[in-house]
Amino acid sequence: MRVLGKGKTAQAIKEIYPKISLYDDKDKKLFNKNSLEKTIVSPGIPPYNYLVKNSKNIISDYDLFLNKSHFTIWISGTNGKTTTTKMLYHLLKNKKYFMGGNVGTPLANIKNNKNLILETSSFTLHYTNNVKPNIYILLPISDDHCSWHGTFEEYENAKLKPLRNMTKENIVILPKKYKNYKTKAKTYYYNNSKDLAKSFNIDIDKIDFKEPFLLDSILALVTYKILFNKINYKKINKFIQDPHKLEKVLDNKKRVWIDDSKATNIDATIQALKGYKKEKIFIILGGDDKGANLKPLFKEMTKYNITIYAIGKNSDKIIKLSKKYNLKAIKSIFLKKAVEKIYKNKKFIKKGFIALLSPACASLDQFKSYKHRGEEFKKFIYKNQKK
Repeated sequence: MRVLGKGKTAQAIKEIYPKISLYDDKDKKLFNKNSLEKTIVSPGIPPYNYLVKNSKNIISDYDLFLNKSHFTIWISGTNGKTTTTKMLYHLLKNKKYFMGGNVGTPLANIKNNKNLILETSSFTLHYTNNVKPNIYILLPISDDHCSWHGTFEEYENAKLKPLRNMTKENIVILPKKYKNYKTKAKTYYYNNSKDLAKSFNIDIDKIDFKEPFLLDSILALVTYKILFNKINYKKINKFIQDPHKLEKVLDNKKRVWIDDSKATNIDATIQALKGYKKEKIFIILGGDDKGANLKPLFKEMTKYNITIYAIGKNSDKIIKLSKKYNLKAIKSIFLKKAVEKIYKNKKFIKKGFIALLSPACASLDQFKSYKHRGEEFKKFIYKNQKK
């Protein structure tokens, strides 16, 4: 047995299996491409990688560590899966449930915990072949990670892959657009938050969250109701959202800045904009768009009173699209410059204006992570206050 990758997942597996071999791109000369041994692929390694293409018996860490003794809830989709996972864990942590996958602890360190809530990426699903969830929660799927999967269709197929192996004892909650997708699991479909809440007799007026977090909270409550036939409004309303997801920041002039650095794809930014239809928006866009089609976002932005500040390696692409859709755009390249320009904008002092960092792109072209980008955003705001 061998592992492709030397990151968090690979190191956790190495702790359990000390004799296992780890490989990355530097180890091509040592890699036996004719081997029939099981090869566990770390989620971040794409299918077109040399080591992956020359491996035959591929599995994921889910295949390695999960078995019939586990009761698992997998949560996937393009946006909201982290929030939904954490909300559900918030509801279930006193019921001896464990949180893992993309968030929490690697599966290699689950120890004896048998009830698992797993945020599950399309990368992991692509390499998972032998296990299935007891409950699968699928949030809406939109254009993302096309450069990794090759096409949107392949990305979508990865998200739907668990349905193929699920049986009548399993439950899946998914968008109604996939109603014709074949599965033996018991299925619940939804179009939107209201639709889903109505199906499970959940009173939206008793939930404190608004979109895009409303859908996440309803999915968590639905799962809780499936498990225990109860709706815990009081507990879900005590959930505290993570930073960098529509996080409100006020400067010394009481102007509103929104840190939505976690918006790393176009759908996340589209959902963020829906909460500010009445405001005039200065939006900071850009970074690594991962090969996604940005046109739906620009079409959506024509509905708003919006000025774009383009940053990151796709700045030129954003400026070009802005011209095509007759949107005002200012090339800033760097986040620091964008914040400075917005801060100095005399219009920003007026009521009804907000500054929104919702990049619709990954951060790694200029930052260590979306968290680093969000932290720098707030740092730049405070620095401008001192000038």
